[in-house]
Amino acid sequence: MASVMDSVDQRTQLAGHNRLELLLFRLNSKQRFGINVFKVQEVLQCPPLTQIPHSHSVVRGVATMRGKTIPVMDMSLAIGCRPVEDLSKSFMIVTEYNRSRQAFLVGGVERIVNLNWSNILPPPKGSGKGSYLTAVTKLDEVLIEIIDVEKIMAEVCNSSTEVSEELTQNVGDSLKDQHVLVVDDSSVARNQVKRTLEQLGINCTLANNGNEGLKVLQEWAENDDPRLEHLAIVLSDIEMPEMDGYTLTTEIRKDPRLSGLFIMLHTSLSGTFNNAMVKKVGADIFVPKFKPDELATTIMTRVQEFVEERGF
Repeated sequence: MASVMDSVDQRTQLAGHNRLELLLFRLNSKQRFGINVFKVQEVLQCPPLTQIPHSHSVVRGVATMRGKTIPVMDMSLAIGCRPVEDLSKSFMIVTEYNRSRQAFLVGGVERIVNLNWSNILPPPKGSGKGSYLTAVTKLDEVLIEIIDVEKIMAEVCNSSTEVSEELTQNVGDSLKDQHVLVVDDSSVARNQVKRTLEQLGINCTLANNGNEGLKVLQEWAENDDPRLEHLAIVLSDIEMPEMDGYTLTTEIRKDPRLSGLFIMLHTSLSGTFNNAMVKKVGADIFVPKFKPDELATTIMTRVQEFVEERGF
């Protein structure tokens, strides 16, 4: 137990200083890609895979690990490139996203690097809506591409974004007058949250990363923007280029004009570490991604509390 808690403490200290660790890997070329180590459970030589009839084309099969089967997705196929060819020389990166366990098939795994989120930049503007990049960085003058895994997961799993009708029918008019700031670097994740809020009739403003979200809040405070008065929730992802959600929370708490805002961290990262970080950085609640009804219920509860506190 002590070793587990030491690991949690090490990871939370790393994240609390706007830093992350990237596992570098390759697909079918010399181009290097990165994935946040927070999401990685283990890396294994690819075992024999069992084919599943009528599965998504990206799913190359399932692997049996410790008596359980997990789907194995070809990362190269998922982003529109040719498939990883020689499975016997390939690797599986076993991950946990959105409360599910899966593996991504890659051509090769290199090393783990420790970086500052300020060195992780949004993808080039010309990359377009069809791009699978969520961020880029440079290491030894070589470009590292960070893939939007949430976009892959949404396409493969075809997750629903619909909120139950019984929830949407219970939204009072006073809740619809309030506002939510949504901060997330993944366009898929932003749109999932936006869609949830739209079904509740709650207005929102979108920001692409923590730095952009903080600037929005500071501008609202400087200009006495009415959206700040009605801001019931800052709903933020954690891993984002330029400024992560933990650092955003810290910066909000340091600003006396913003320090009382309700901050909800909404992420696909491991809940064990996040619950520790919620307390450490001063966020109010952590909600794992992405179940529309669960998110909607949490938002409605908070907005109702906000309305009662403010007397709207």
